[in-house]
Amino acid sequence: MQDFAAIDFETANSCRSSVCSVGVVIVRDGKIADKFYRLIYPRPDYFTYQTTKVHGLTMLDVEDARSFPDVWSEVAFRIKGLPLVAHNSSFDEGCLKAVFKEYKMDYPDYEFRCTCRASRRRFGVMLPDHQLQTVAAHCGFNLKKHHHALADAEACAFIALKLL
Repeated sequence: MQDFAAIDFETANSCRSSVCSVGVVIVRDGKIADKFYRLIYPRPDYFTYQTTKVHGLTMLDVEDARSFPDVWSEVAFRIKGLPLVAHNSSFDEGCLKAVFKEYKMDYPDYEFRCTCRASRRRFGVMLPDHQLQTVAAHCGFNLKKHHHALADAEACAFIALKLL
């Protein structure tokens, strides 16, 4: 696959609609053409200890961030016509559908591909697990800021270029 958008969301709490950051990497002709990262004011608007422990974000980080519809207006034109790729796509697709529903937005039926499933097919038991950082390292990508949405989207794009 040479043209796609790798996407990653982080959430503020256990509600899939609580996206608090998004990272997008646009790949065209097999090369990174654009990168996009934004913090998002989440709904519901609270962070749990567990999610903050994972990605390090708190309400202080997003207090001046825009809402999802405003941020998505910056993303939508970038990804138009492209399949979306995520590592564990069921999570990111679930977040996207949930936040569209939360804001009563019409969901455009984005096509998702999954680098985690591709890793399981390609590498099977060769890897101890198929987590993003493991697969990225195996494919030769040094993921330094795991659980930062843009860093994770970059790792996903790299993996997708190798496996999809």
